Parts: sequence; C-alpha cells; structure tokens
Amino acid sequence: MGVTELDVLHDPTDRGFASDNYSGIHPEVLAAIVRANRGHQTAYGDDVYTARLQETFKGHFGDKAEAYPVFNGTGANVVALQAVTQRWESVICTATAHIHVDECAAPERMGGLKLMTVPTPDGKLTPELIDTVGVRKDDEHHAQPKVVSITQSTELGTVYTVEEIAHIAERVHANGWVLHVDGSRLSNAAASLAVTFKEMITDTGVDIVSFGGTKNGLMVGEAVLVLNPEVVTGMKYLRKQSMQLASKMRFVSTQLEALLTDELYLRNAGHANAMATRLAEAVRDIDGVILPRPVQANAVFAILPKSVSQKLMEDFHFYFWDEGVGEVRWMCSWDTTEQDIDEFAAAIRAAMS
Repeated sequence: MGVTELDVLHDPTDRGFASDNYSGIHPEVLAAIVRANRGHQTAYGDDVYTARLQETFKGHFGDKAEAYPVFNGTGANVVALQAVTQRWESVICTATAHIHVDECAAPERMGGLKLMTVPTPDGKLTPELIDTVGVRKDDEHHAQPKVVSITQSTELGTVYTVEEIAHIAERVHANGWVLHVDGSRLSNAAASLAVTFKEMITDTGVDIVSFGGTKNGLMVGEAVLVLNPEVVTGMKYLRKQSMQLASKMRFVSTQLEALLTDELYLRNAGHANAMATRLAEAVRDIDGVILPRPVQANAVFAILPKSVSQKLMEDFHFYFWDEGVGEVRWMCSWDTTEQDIDEFAAAIRAAMS
C-alpha cells in the first residue's frame, strides 16, 4: 500500500510560551523557499539568492557589511568569536550569556575559547563591569581579553539602548578589543527601540554580529555579519571547518532576504513584543504573581508558586528559569495571538485563586 500523504503528527492548535523557537515558518518565508526551489543553482553560496542577500544586508547595516549564512545560532556565535580571536585570547560576557549557559560548552569545546563571565543584575554589561575582568594585560599566565560579547535583546529580556552600546564600544575599542553582538533576537531589540539596525549596531561601533532568524519566523538559518573586516580572519574557512557551510545555501539565504524585505523582521518582532507586553499587563495585578524584570522585548519573567507553574505546564508549554525561587519564563512569538494571551492569563488567574 503506497503512502500518498504524510500524517500530521501534532495538534496544529497546540500553543505555548516556552520558546519562540516553537513557532512555525512565517508564510512569506515559506513562499520564498518555494520560489527558490525551482531548477538548479550553484551550491555552497555561489548562487543568485546569496549574492542578492549581500546587497540586502548592506542596505540595512551599511556598505561594509559582509554576510555569512549559517545553520544556527550556536554555530554563528562560535564561528564569529573564532574569527576575531587568537588561541590565547578570551571573551568577556555576562554570567547569563547564551554562549556561557546554553551552548553545551561549544565555544570552549569546538572553538577553544576562554569565556570570562561577569555577574549582572539585568543581563547587561557596562563599561565599568567590563573593567572588572579586563585586567592583567600582557600577563602570559592569564588569558588575554580580546572580545566583549553582548546579547541584544538579552537572555533576561532586557534591551541595550543605542547609547549603552556606543559606550561599551568606545571602551572596547579603547582597549584594542572587538565588540561582538549575539543577535538571536536582534529584531526584537530594533522593534523595542524603534531604531534601524544601522543606528543600533553599525553606527555604535559593533564589529561583528550573530544575526538571528529562526526565532523570528525562519525555518532554519542565521548569519554571521562582519561589519569591520579589519578585525576578522579566515571567516569562510572557519565557517566550513565548523560545519556551518550549507551546500544548498540558497534556501537559507532566501529566508533571510524575505525576513529583511518589507520590514517583515519588524512586523514579526514587533508583534511578539506587543504580545509579551499584553501578557505582562494581564497578570500584573494577580495576587501572588511577581514580575521581577522589565518587559522590553518578547520575554516575560514571573515568580509564582512552583506547584501552580507545574499545574499550568500540563496545558501550556513553558519552562522554569530558576526553580529555586519559582521563576519562570514566558516567550511570545510572531504567531502568538491575543486569544493565546487572554486564555493563558485567565488560566494563571484561575490557578492562583
């Protein structure tokens, strides 16, 4: 008996707040994949879609921008950081940074990178905090700081202002270092600040970016974005060696181009941010629910009784952020609806009562 149609293995109405990675592909991105799926194109990035993507990125980040599409965010971070460090150099980041907490030691194991972490109250570095670890210069017994990596928006849902990034870049460059931005949710930050990528990133002095797409409506794909070629060595070789060179790159590139066309990145990210704000406002007055962090992008952090969270998790997907204090994280996506928010908020209110 022949199979003519694959079974649907999940409930299409299933919704949740665990991660913006849970959502599907935006229809405009899916349509771009279909358009690219005709005939043959040269492999490994020598195709017309990847060539056009370069011009698209230049339009958003400036004429010096060079884009290297990759498969995922961890790969983007490892490749980017390797490209701007020598074997004896280190990377300064927050203690909550994705490269430190959530990448299974890939920067250390695969990239050979020493991470120097800084505790922060809000997930954001400052020039003063950077100075606390940027010490022992020229000491051969000490890994030499070379890169400061910040996340925009941060793992705690906060957003660096344009001025804050500029001040960090000034301190970084004064030390002869490089500024890297983990931008898996860079679009959410741009939507939150109502600024362009160029204003937020290029004009502030950022050198290299891990540009995110998967969390904002893509099927798969991110990019390493080089803004200062003078500080980068061997990007194309590192991308291949790190197993991040897609053979059928046109299908990654066309997704990124779709995201950057007609402000789809802003429409998607702005909607996700708005849904997070709606959720925060809907639960803020519930007795016993504490919102310990500002809602500046598409993440809401809350503290409520652990037993209540566990009960809610039976019907809604989300995770504990810090089980010790009962803190959870609720993420909104490009396809989160007002009905999703209202039903979840009502469930929280009922569970707390």
